[in-house]
Amino acid sequence: MAPTLLVLAAGMGSRYGGLKQLDAVGPSGETVLDYAVFDAWRTGFGRVVFVIRRDFEELFRTQIGARYAGKIAVDYVFQSIDALPAGHTPPVGREKPWGTGHAVWCARDAVKENFAVINADDFYGVDSFNRLAAFLKAAPVAAITRGYDPMSGHKAPPPAAPATQSEFALVGFRLANTLSEHGAVSRGICAADAAGRLASITETHGITPAEVGPGKKFAGEALVSMNCWGFTPAIFPGLDAQFREFLAARGAEPKSEFYLPGSVSMLIARGETMVRVLPTDSAWFGITFREDKPRVQAALADLVRTGRYPEKLWA
Repeated sequence: MAPTLLVLAAGMGSRYGGLKQLDAVGPSGETVLDYAVFDAWRTGFGRVVFVIRRDFEELFRTQIGARYAGKIAVDYVFQSIDALPAGHTPPVGREKPWGTGHAVWCARDAVKENFAVINADDFYGVDSFNRLAAFLKAAPVAAITRGYDPMSGHKAPPPAAPATQSEFALVGFRLANTLSEHGAVSRGICAADAAGRLASITETHGITPAEVGPGKKFAGEALVSMNCWGFTPAIFPGLDAQFREFLAARGAEPKSEFYLPGSVSMLIARGETMVRVLPTDSAWFGITFREDKPRVQAALADLVRTGRYPEKLWA
């Protein structure tokens, strides 16, 4: 079964100042997202599922989803603050959904096959998708174990651990290839064992180019997570259990967030999963700040000029 691409696209770019997922940056008006879907399509993914908000559904369907008609199947999942397990309600004053872990949790009924997870506003490069596709096509489509049924409405929490340990994957980027010239960034710095299995992700804030390199605070070769994952459906029971724990502990906080890297790290710590780190030398780039846009436009134009992408991506 061809893997699915799950795209986290529900967030607004608060620092950027608009819905950057729809911003044209390619030579023929393509978005960064267009390149990600193109790379997924040409490396063997069979479907793309967008996690979006209902308030921009029509705009997203007409300006983004319609481009891929006839090329790759497209579906939608909606993330909202009230999309919660039975018995839970959002606290008074909460304005935003619950984070990247929640976004993937919202897709539990829509994704039955092995799948990759990416951000909508990041350029990962074709090598990342090649590595994920190879992993996902080789991995068994793990059954959701011990009676967990995503169609039941999650009235009872699933067990704390699956019947067997599952294996997932993370594309690891070199820190030096993920920086912005226009401000500090936050990166999840990965620690892996000698076999290349992820041990932990440490979220590190305020990293600037001046701090990265030989003899500096951060090694440029350090591997970081850019939210580029490979999962089987076996992720959902553990994610559901952790989301319930999170809501019990922090659900009353109006700005708390349930992050995907933290959830996966907890599954590793509990011995419920292992994650294979897939290193890539690809240069990640994205539009974190509005000033990043000219650099992204120039990088994409160069990739087109050198023949790595067609001039009109979805013509």
